[in-house]
Amino acid sequence: MAFLKNTWYVAAWADEITRALLPRQILGDRVVLYRKLDGSAAAVADRCPHRFAPLSMGKLVDDTIECAYHGLRFDCSGKCTFNPHGNGMLPPRALVRSFPVAERYKLLWIWMGDPAKADEDTIPEFDFLSNPTFQNVKGYTLAEGHYELMTDNIMDLGHIEFLHPGLLGSEAVRKAKTEIVQRGNTVFSNRLTSDEILPPVLQKWYEAGERTVQRWLNVRWDPGAIMKLTVGVLPDGEPQDQAHESQGCHLMTPATETTTHYFWAQGRNWGTPDPAMDSLRLESLRTAFDTQDKPMIEAVQRNMGTTDLDSLSPVMLSSDGGPVRARRVLKQLIAEEAKAAAQLGVGVVESPIVRVG
Repeated sequence: MAFLKNTWYVAAWADEITRALLPRQILGDRVVLYRKLDGSAAAVADRCPHRFAPLSMGKLVDDTIECAYHGLRFDCSGKCTFNPHGNGMLPPRALVRSFPVAERYKLLWIWMGDPAKADEDTIPEFDFLSNPTFQNVKGYTLAEGHYELMTDNIMDLGHIEFLHPGLLGSEAVRKAKTEIVQRGNTVFSNRLTSDEILPPVLQKWYEAGERTVQRWLNVRWDPGAIMKLTVGVLPDGEPQDQAHESQGCHLMTPATETTTHYFWAQGRNWGTPDPAMDSLRLESLRTAFDTQDKPMIEAVQRNMGTTDLDSLSPVMLSSDGGPVRARRVLKQLIAEEAKAAAQLGVGVVESPIVRVG
C-alpha cells in the first residue's frame, strides 16, 4: 500500500480522545490513542511485541498501557516500563512504536512518517473549528472506499446537482465558472454560480429565500487528503458585505487501501445561535454524506475492483481538473518519498519476538 507518510493526518476529533483506549487503523497500521493524566494525547502502535495482542484491549495504569494478555506495561514513548514475570527484567527490545501527535483546531493530528520531520506548523489552517464566533456542526464516518475517491468527490462538486438533488445542488452548479489553481503542493478547485435559486434547505441555511444568488464553492486541498470548503452566498443586487459565507472541512484519512476515515464539519458565523438551524444543518449533511456520498463511493470502489483509477483508463470530463491535479501532486510526493527511503536503505522491519522472562 503506497501512502504518503511524511504529512499530517487526522486521527480523531479531539473530544474522542479520553482516558479510554481508542483503537484506530491509520495507513494500514493499528494505533491506540489515549489521554495522559496531564490531559495531553498520545498514540502508540496497537500491538504488544510479546504475543502481538492489541494493547487497546488492555487498560491504563497511570500513563502506561498494561497489556491484557501478560501484563507488560508501555509508556507513551513505546518503552516497556514494567514486566511482572521472572525477575522483572525489562527486555531492551520490548518496544512499541510511538507516533507524534498534535492537537489543533479541535482535531487530533497524527504523523505516520519520520518523527524528526513532524512540524506542527505545517498543519493546514482550519481556524473556524476553534473560533468561538462560529456555530459548527461535525461528524465522522468510515467509508469502504479508497481515500482518493473520497477526495475526488469534494474536488469536483459538479456531482452535487445529480447526487444531492433538492438538497445541495442545482442546475446552476453545472454551468458555474470554474478555475484550478496550484500553489506549491496546495491545489484549489473553485466554482462560481450565477442566477442560481438555491434548493430549499440552502435557502434556509444562507437566509437567501427564493431570490437568485451568486454562490461560490471553493475547495482547498492539501496532501494527503485534507480539504477546506468555503461556500458563500450573495443574493443578486446586494452589496458584497451582505454575503453569508460558511466554512467547512472534509478530512480523509486512509484506514486501509480500501477504507477511509471521513471527518467533516461545517460552520457559520452570522446570526444568533440557533439550535434548530444547527440541527437542520447536521441532519442535512448526514443525509448527504452518509446516505448519498458514502454509498456511491463504496459502489464505485466495488465496481472498479482496484484502487488504481488510471489503470482503468477512465473517461475524463471538464469537471475533473481539480481531482486530476490533486492526484498528480500526491503521486509525485509519494514517488519522491519512496525514492528518498530507497536511497537511505529504509525497508520494512518485522517486529521481533522478544524474551520477557
